[in-house]
Amino acid sequence: MSSKHDNNSVSNSTPLQQELLFELRQNSSRAVMFHQLIAEKLSLNATDHKCLDFLYKNGSVTAGQLAQLTGLTTGAVTNVIDRLEQDGYVIRSKDPNDRRRVVVKPVEGKGDTINSFFESVSTSLLQILSQYSEQETIVILDFIKRCNQMALDEMNKLERRRHTFEVNMHDC
Repeated sequence: MSSKHDNNSVSNSTPLQQELLFELRQNSSRAVMFHQLIAEKLSLNATDHKCLDFLYKNGSVTAGQLAQLTGLTTGAVTNVIDRLEQDGYVIRSKDPNDRRRVVVKPVEGKGDTINSFFESVSTSLLQILSQYSEQETIVILDFIKRCNQMALDEMNKLERRRHTFEVNMHDC
């Protein structure tokens, strides 16, 4: 990037909003690199690591639910589950309520290794959050929740756009 602020920023945004957008992109980039490093330490790729993180947070889920949680296609999720199962991180079984569906369950104890990588980060984040009032923390939480939903929505838009592009290319 040639300048501190993205040239594609909304033209009517304030300097403070532009700075926040810049810092959010910085935070996102650093988070991606942090998670890539953790994935490497676990001998996983970044996508598999984050899917495993979703599984540990949500417990047993179907492959379709994991696709919805992550924004990945069902085909991509199937490949992730294959690799995680092969590496001993998850167990795959038939859904007792619908034998056509697959339920994926994280292997107990394996999450402790992953959690150990986040202890220092959690401590540091709590120190930062302790500098804000309860009301300010509520606003921050609301902002983060909205950003998370927006990111999932944007991933879904990109996926639909990719699908439309592939269909159009197939028609050529």
